[in-house]
Amino acid sequence: METDSSRRNFMVAGLSVPVAALANVPLPQALPAQAAGAASPRAAAVRYRTLGKTGLKVSTVGYGCMITSDSSVISRAVDLGITYFDTARGYQSGNNERMVGAALKKSRNRIVLSSKSEAKTATQAVAELDTSLKELGTDHLDIWYMHSRDTVAAIPDELVTVWENAKQQGKILHIGISTHKPNAIVDRVLEVGKFEVVLSTYSFAVGTANDPAYKRLTGAGIGLVAMKVMAPAARARKPDGPLAALKWVLRDTRFATSIPSMTDMEQLEMNFRAMAEPFASADEKLLARIDQDIRPFYCRMCHQCNGQCPKGVPVPETLRYLSYADFYGQFALGREHFLALPDEARAVRCEDCVSCQVRCPNGVHVAERLARAQNLFA
Repeated sequence: METDSSRRNFMVAGLSVPVAALANVPLPQALPAQAAGAASPRAAAVRYRTLGKTGLKVSTVGYGCMITSDSSVISRAVDLGITYFDTARGYQSGNNERMVGAALKKSRNRIVLSSKSEAKTATQAVAELDTSLKELGTDHLDIWYMHSRDTVAAIPDELVTVWENAKQQGKILHIGISTHKPNAIVDRVLEVGKFEVVLSTYSFAVGTANDPAYKRLTGAGIGLVAMKVMAPAARARKPDGPLAALKWVLRDTRFATSIPSMTDMEQLEMNFRAMAEPFASADEKLLARIDQDIRPFYCRMCHQCNGQCPKGVPVPETLRYLSYADFYGQFALGREHFLALPDEARAVRCEDCVSCQVRCPNGVHVAERLARAQNLFA
């Protein structure tokens, strides 16, 4: 049953069209192909915005390189005018940076390049930055993100000092932080006063849940970058869904750029197209239908289920790892994160419980999804 809070968020986002949920739709094994016959990107216009107080001018559609393996797609994106490229030290077991660096070698001075580190200690962070610079074949990063920081404890002073020193040394130009829970860390981000860019989950499925944090961040001149912008749109296997989802994000001028994943030329052309097409009534209705399709399966990352499991299962984290497999087609990535959970969390089997104590305000079938993750990854 849809709660008042989830319904309100969706209506505020401008997508409240009543349709029946399709809970019996089978789970995807990979992302669907994009719509055939898409218009040539040559007919589209690149849109640019300034990223907060950094002064960096970035294309509103950036390039999330996480699952890309074809360097020619990255090179083509540069030719089309896309200027923002995002990778991370841990992507593809460390190999993604090397591929991205090779693809961008001849155009390094024309683009904005960012990478990320999940390092937990100062020593590890320093080493990871040096490795990132080497693999990317550059002497500096335009933005270096403290990656996947969802709690205040994950932003210790010793790491902030590493990022500050890196900027002073010219190894990075701007300090960033990525998060799935901006509301949880916004006080710390503003207290530190050093972060210039925040990379955050933002999509039609998440809606307005994180708006309090975004208002404060933009008010402080901090630039916003949107991630995970259309993974849920692939759930319903509607060809135009990903395009509509990206256009939904692009209409929000608080976000300077976005980082949708692109694995082939067809996806690149579709994403490029989104900059030239307005978000229309048909897109709104389509996303409303998709929102209902994915309701039993897709975690909106509201984190209201934190601590509800009496056996200690980290519910939102486990559901997010499952989404890598079910919504991105990235089983290995999801399993890697799942296996990094504490032993006691991985040992739990939700199928052994008579009933589940966790209640999702957004209608996710939590017990079924957790059991799927445990069976799939373990």
